[in-house]
This record gives sequence, C-alpha cells and structure tokens, in this order.
Amino acid sequence: MNTDFRILLFEVSEALVTEELAALKFLSLEHISRRKLEAIQEPKAFLEVLQEKDLIGMESLFFLKELLYRIGRIDLLTAHLGSSREEMERELQVPGRARVSAYRQLAYGIVEDLTPEDERSVKFLLQKELPKNKLHENASMLQVLLEMEINGIIKEDDLTKLKDVLQRVRPDIKKKIDAYEEEMKENYSKEEVRYPVSVSVHLEEQGAEGEAAKQHGKIYKMENNPHGYCLILNNHIFKNPCYNREGTLQDGEAVKKVFKWLQFETVEYMDLEGKKLYETVKEYSKKDHRNMDCFVCFIFSHGEKDKIKGVDDECVNIEDIVSCFTGTNCPSLAGKPKVFIIQACQGSVHHPSVTVQADSSGHLEVDASPLTSIPDKADILIGMATVEDYLSFRSRRTGSVYIQSLCKKMELLCPQQEDLTAILTEVNNEVARRDLEGSKQMPKITSTLLKRLVFKVPQ
Repeated sequence: MNTDFRILLFEVSEALVTEELAALKFLSLEHISRRKLEAIQEPKAFLEVLQEKDLIGMESLFFLKELLYRIGRIDLLTAHLGSSREEMERELQVPGRARVSAYRQLAYGIVEDLTPEDERSVKFLLQKELPKNKLHENASMLQVLLEMEINGIIKEDDLTKLKDVLQRVRPDIKKKIDAYEEEMKENYSKEEVRYPVSVSVHLEEQGAEGEAAKQHGKIYKMENNPHGYCLILNNHIFKNPCYNREGTLQDGEAVKKVFKWLQFETVEYMDLEGKKLYETVKEYSKKDHRNMDCFVCFIFSHGEKDKIKGVDDECVNIEDIVSCFTGTNCPSLAGKPKVFIIQACQGSVHHPSVTVQADSSGHLEVDASPLTSIPDKADILIGMATVEDYLSFRSRRTGSVYIQSLCKKMELLCPQQEDLTAILTEVNNEVARRDLEGSKQMPKITSTLLKRLVFKVPQ
C-alpha cells in the first residue's frame, strides 16, 4: 500500500469519534454485512474493511468522501481528501453516483433531526415492539432503528411503523418518509413475468391500444459501438468429472455469434472456481461503462436454488452477482440496462440422461431450480432457465434447450426490433410447449427494466 495513502487513512481515522463511527457503519450496511460491522470497534478497522471490500482504494476514494459528507465532516473532506461540500453536492446530483442508499440517507437524516426529548418519546412508543433492553436510556436512535430492521418492523420498502410513531412525535419528519416513498414509486417499476405468454397473441388481443403502447414506449439508448460487454462465464470441466457439463461449449459459441453480430464486446471465461467467478463479475462492475449502453452477462454452470457453483463446488449467491451492478455499486451503468441470463444445472445429485423424441435428438440432462428474488433495483433483467418446481434440460450434443432457443429467437426477432422482454417471452412460450418425454421446462423472466430494450442490428 502506498505510504501517503496509509497516512491519509490513519489521519482520517484518528479524527473520528465513537458516534461518527456508528454513523459510518450504519450508512455502509448495504455494502458490508451486519455481522462484520458489529465486530468493528475502531475507525481504523472500519477503513480496513472498506479496503478489503474494494469500496475504497488509492485511486477510488469517492465512497469515503460520500460517507464523510453524509456525517457532516466537511473539515476532513477539505483537509485530507481535496474535496468540499459544494463539490460533493455537485457529484451527488449525478444519477446513480451516490453509493449510500436512499433508504440509509433517509434513516440517518431522521436520527439527526430528532431531539433528545423526541428520542425518549419514540422509545416509549416502541415498548410493545422491541425488548426493553434495546430501549434503554443510553441506546442511540441508530441502534433503535437497527433493532427495528433486525426484527422486521421496518425495511427499505415498508416504513409504516416508523411513520406511525413519527406522526405522533414529529409529523414534520414523517413527511420526509412520505416524500421518500413517493420517489421510490416513481423510480422503481417492477415487473415479473411468471408464465410464458405469446407476445404476438398478447398484442393482437390488445388491438390498437397495444400497438400504440408498443410504438410509443420509451426505449433504452443503443448508440455506442460496442454497445457494451457481453460477459460469458461458462463452466464445463469440473474437479469432479461426474459433473462435467457436456454441451455447454455449444451454448457459449451460440451466444458469442449473436452478440458479436449485435456489436457487443464479447468475452468468455471458462471453468471458474466459485471465488474467481465472483471476482470476475466484480472486475467488470468496476470497469468504466460511460461509453457503453448496456451490460449483458451469461452464466452457465451447476447450481443450487439462488446459487451458482464454481468448478470447485463452491457456491456464489446470484443476488451477490447481480448486486455488483446496481446503480450504487456500478455508477457508470446507472440508468442503463443490465441483463443476466442464467443456465444453472442442479449439481448436488447426478441425474441420469433423459432421451427425448426423434425431433429432439441427443441426450438431455436435468438442470436447476431458479432464482426467486433479485435486489429491488431498477434497470435489471434476469432470465432463468426454469421457474420453481420445474426442470430445465441441456443436450450433451447441441447445448441447452433454453439458450439455444434464445439465440435463435434473437437472430429472428432483433431485425424486427422486438425488445428483449418480448423475445424472452417468445422463448418461454417455445420452450414450455416442448414435450421432453413427459417433462416440461418453464423459463422465468424477472425484470425491473423501466424502458424497452431493443438491440440494434448492424446495417
């Protein structure tokens, strides 16, 4: 570590007091686990964890600047980090630039606005909700809010109980929650398609209204060349040869062909251990995407429910992968679409091959259970090979049913300017209709896209 950088962090840590450390820990909860934060007792240890998590570094001090700005230590910003209140205010006006979530900002602001008398009143009104030992006189309001979170009384998208309490104690502060909730409604539009429906039939049923909505719907900009990275993480050869994924090379080739055609910078990584898989994803989230329109990631591996396995059988949470690309963690992709397509085979039990009808030649292997939830952030789409309680299949000779169908549909429908959600729905419809010797496969789309995602076809 550079000596000057070490000195800078030391001087900042020496200037922080206990209450400020508690505030910094609270504001960092979306980035560092509660358990790890609870073990931190000194500012130096906190700054060390920020480095471990790649939240700060010699070339990237913005998160530390933001934290100091949020807790009002403008003196440290000016003296040690070469910034100022005005500069931070300008920076934080850029959409997606803030790394402290809107929820944490709101909660910390509420705590700062409460007087000692207000705090006593809030604790009194929460006596039926929290244990008395969590509401003692010396308990800070940050601690009280944390206990409310731990007990499920409040969360990012449900602040009802806190609003009820503040309505009695400080109605003016309660209005801040109202404003926050209104903003969340505007910013996050969540759509989840659970059952395959034919797009063409759906639009015909809607008639002129459906066509008008299609024509006038907002579309994500796709103006750069390349449009973005298409990252393929393809696990074929496992340390346990029983779990080798034959047919996955065909999937990788099909995806590369389509996305090179669509002018993406396509990169494929093979046979990654769990830790390396996550590190590779994180590496791409740290890249500068300002001159990119989009990010696409395909993951082909074994897995368990909500998890992907590395070739060493180590699991990575799908939510952790997706969270690397939220507006908070990847500001240069804020407001731009992030797409994750996941074909994850069930690896805990060795399944026998399944022979299908003559029009689907080759042997098929049974694949995974799907992702059940994603971080509640905008501009993210996840395509999973299956919905819950259904199987997905991969041919040892021709590749997976889902990925091969997707690539063929993209080649067919992208020139017709169909958006990706419509294409994936067509894939769902096609895959669901197939009879795999008595079995069915039901893909799933989970989306918080706010606009239509249409891939431009080169002329």
